[in-house]
Amino acid sequence: MTNHVPLSILDLSPFGSGSTPADGLRSTIALAQLAEELGYRRYWLAEHHLNPGVAGAAPHVLLAAIAAATDRIRVGTAATIIANYTPIQIAESAGVVAALHPGRFDLGVGRSGGSRLATPPPALAEDRVIDGLVLPAARPFGFDSDRFLAQTRLLGRTDNDGDRFEKDVDDILGFIAGTYRAPEGVPIHVTPAEGQDIQVWIHGSTAGPSAALAGRLGLPFGANYHVASSFVIEAVQAYREAFQPGFLDAPRVIVSADVVVGETDAAAERLAAGYPRWVHSIRAGQGAIPYQTPEEALSDPLTAEEREVVIDRLKTQFVGNPETVVERLETLQRVTGADELLVTTITHDPADRARSYELLAGVWNPAGESETADALAGATA
Repeated sequence: MTNHVPLSILDLSPFGSGSTPADGLRSTIALAQLAEELGYRRYWLAEHHLNPGVAGAAPHVLLAAIAAATDRIRVGTAATIIANYTPIQIAESAGVVAALHPGRFDLGVGRSGGSRLATPPPALAEDRVIDGLVLPAARPFGFDSDRFLAQTRLLGRTDNDGDRFEKDVDDILGFIAGTYRAPEGVPIHVTPAEGQDIQVWIHGSTAGPSAALAGRLGLPFGANYHVASSFVIEAVQAYREAFQPGFLDAPRVIVSADVVVGETDAAAERLAAGYPRWVHSIRAGQGAIPYQTPEEALSDPLTAEEREVVIDRLKTQFVGNPETVVERLETLQRVTGADELLVTTITHDPADRARSYELLAGVWNPAGESETADALAGATA
């Protein structure tokens, strides 16, 4: 067997048409238990708000349930959107889970730009292919600006919240380490976060402030291929160039990928039939819809214009039999130099999602053959 890097799971707690948010949450807990049995390294939750087909709106609450239902697998966030909370709220939430389940908690944080999120990402003129890895042209797409502004207001975000990111991260690290002092000079002790074994990660999509900050602080970095594939190489390079020994002695990168594995390529493609419409619903401003059945998706194809809006995501989703998907994951790891890969899978039926992870684990040792101990032991905040 090829000597693979560790493999971890990112879950949004999606649910399909005809199902409920409770179904999505229960399937997340069951999948975390299966992931532990299969040897996956980490089970991380995303944070998404106001999505009709995604139940993962409160990752810290759900992580407590996942940690209680499992024994060994590391649990965490990818990422806690830092501007949706105060730093003390984030530290306290992480501290509760870490205190009850020591040595297992990863706090991944991500930067937000407040209402500026309504601005489309920069466009790249054409696709690139580097050593077999597709880096698609970034397609600008429009948001429902009224809905987006309502969401930012409801979450308490502001135009300049992204500018506070570095200070917020510093505060969180200080709360955990027990070194924080208020501007008034008063030492602040945040219970139960202080002194807990919490691994702090910074996640980013571009060669921007997040990558640079993770490097300067010597923290591990999560690079986003599954959503922002166009910029993943530059993001990883920026992190490594900025890296200074701190919480880690050397850079450590985890890279995400969208994956659907079936018994055959054709079976996997059928399971993934709902993906174009699901991604389009996000980019069209509806929020992620309940994931369609293959039959519903095949009877409701995107128009050529709609498909163009999501073509970058379609080109970078890894769909196929186990060998097909493993080959693409190996390419992603080789080109990015990732120390670990983070896979996310969405299907209509939770059983198909579980089977996808089983098939992948059967050909890729998720724990990493050369790494039986956690490489980040001691890299706590």
